[in-house]
Amino acid sequence: MRYPDIMIFVLGALSRYRVRTSLILLAMSIGIASIIVLTSLGEGARRYVIGEFASLGTNLVIVIPGRSETSGGSPAMLLGSTTRDLTIADAVAIKRHAAVKQVAPVFVGAASISHNQRDRDAPVLGSTSELLDIRHWKLARGKFLPTVDPERANSVCVLGTKIRNELFGNESALGQWVRLGDRRFRVIGILASEGRSIGVDVQDLVVIPAASARILFNTPSLFRILIEAKTLDAIPAVKKHTINTIKARHQGEEDVTVITQDAVLSTFDRILKALTVTVAGIAAISLGVAGILIMNIMLVAISQRTAEIGLLKALGAPARQIVVLFLAEAATLSFVGACLGVVLGEFGSWVIGKIYPTLPLGAPWWAVLAAFTTAIVTGLVFGALPARRAARLDPVLALAHK
Repeated sequence: MRYPDIMIFVLGALSRYRVRTSLILLAMSIGIASIIVLTSLGEGARRYVIGEFASLGTNLVIVIPGRSETSGGSPAMLLGSTTRDLTIADAVAIKRHAAVKQVAPVFVGAASISHNQRDRDAPVLGSTSELLDIRHWKLARGKFLPTVDPERANSVCVLGTKIRNELFGNESALGQWVRLGDRRFRVIGILASEGRSIGVDVQDLVVIPAASARILFNTPSLFRILIEAKTLDAIPAVKKHTINTIKARHQGEEDVTVITQDAVLSTFDRILKALTVTVAGIAAISLGVAGILIMNIMLVAISQRTAEIGLLKALGAPARQIVVLFLAEAATLSFVGACLGVVLGEFGSWVIGKIYPTLPLGAPWWAVLAAFTTAIVTGLVFGALPARRAARLDPVLALAHK
């Protein structure tokens, strides 16, 4: 039989048994859709996490006070000594390296902010002018913190959009004075950026100079030091320089933890890729169930189509031709079911994306290709047994429905 004749035969058989065909297509499409939706969720989570870390800046090295240890207590702990503070002076010293582009010391705290009898509590971030470029923030109006000696306090601040709206309404905020804690600050800029920074909404932030934050919070200890290397290749050198600088300034103690953005990103990338593959494997089990359904329904179909098979063999169709016809039927069912599953899976991902717009959903190409290929292979494998059984029927007995 020619290929067009095979397809005409297969399509005719599928159209005659619509309930059977519909059940197989439903099972196959659900299996494919499950793989696409789950891998889309896994890939969306991976993209979201990577995007969040990437928003911190590029070529970033982060210095955190305190040494991350995997062993027990150190002799210093037994003697009762404490970790030295990470200070603005440490940040200034770290900047003295050819591979370092920018450094931003960061204080984090909270204080009451008020203007004309309107007040609220707000997260306060103390830093320097370099923070704007390191974090890739944008200004809606005004300017950011002045480029001055980081040890010098200035009574200026930059407000997030939400803080500005709550305190000033339709009034212009630039040039106005606000009370932050027990000190007064003049508003010089409004942030346009959105998202989250250090666990808080950027639109809720109040940004002040690092030295002013040190006075406001009455502490010399920084929350973090953000360092931007000039190039990606310079990150290892910057990390080594940072550790050596801190050790030299902290009496030989390496009492900080230095992490690099690329290391964190690669770790999360590996974890979330493994998670995506795992959930895809779990969803693929449903394709096995669909394959078993194809096999069972086609075995039952043989008993309903024995006369048809007997007639084909009586007309001289060899056993190989019968096998080809049944495998073509299984492959067609798998292919159509896979196409429907892809459409259903993409639609499901789109719906979930509308419900959770922060997740950049989208099934990776390899997941769609793997699901499609698995569906076809599953249909052929589980269709092989019914095809061989049909090919072995005796034509005389088949025509007699025995």
